[in-house]
Amino acid sequence: MFRHIGIVAKIFLFLGVLAFLHYNLPDRDIVKVVGTDVKRMDGAGSFWQCGGADAGTERRESRDVRYINTVRPNGSVMIYCNEDTGWGWPPYFKFDTSDLAGQADDLVNRDAKGEDIWVAVSHYGWRIRFFTMHPNVISIKEVDGPNVRLIPWFNIVFLTVLFGFFFWLWWKWRGFRKARIDPVTEKIGAGVESAVDKVSGTVSDATSGVRNKDSAFRRFMRRYFGSR
Repeated sequence: MFRHIGIVAKIFLFLGVLAFLHYNLPDRDIVKVVGTDVKRMDGAGSFWQCGGADAGTERRESRDVRYINTVRPNGSVMIYCNEDTGWGWPPYFKFDTSDLAGQADDLVNRDAKGEDIWVAVSHYGWRIRFFTMHPNVISIKEVDGPNVRLIPWFNIVFLTVLFGFFFWLWWKWRGFRKARIDPVTEKIGAGVESAVDKVSGTVSDATSGVRNKDSAFRRFMRRYFGSR
């Protein structure tokens, strides 16, 4: 049973790490910017919702939240929020929210003049409508068209280094365990087994003695009282 519990715990841990990386690592979408919004939000909000204060300002109960409205090449709508990360998590050190808002407004004006402009929006986070979650924009860069192929070089390098680091840790831990921990556990296991054998032998001897006494008692009862 405990083995199955351990397997389930490892699976949940693995899925949790994947979800953490998927949420925080940057991703890029090819979209066309079609509008921007600034909405007034009242209340503290939830940690997964947009509404953090701009860098250098205090967070208040009532705050303005910037959004960038886009359309994908297949016609589906994608809404991003636009807020600073500052010195917090995730460590993108984003301080140019206002600049991105101005860049998005310029793209909207150019699109209204008939220019066919497609951009690569770098972002992190998820879009979950049920929780009013929006990915946060990191940067906006113009691309040649909607069919541009984007290779996530940063994610490839980062994940390669990360998995290499964890493999190195596992290898070092394996060597440490074989050299320091396994001999100690084997010694303890041998001592426990020896103690169990001694206890088992003592219990066996005591049981034999009880059985012998029990036999003598039964012989006594049969002889004098006719009891079986």
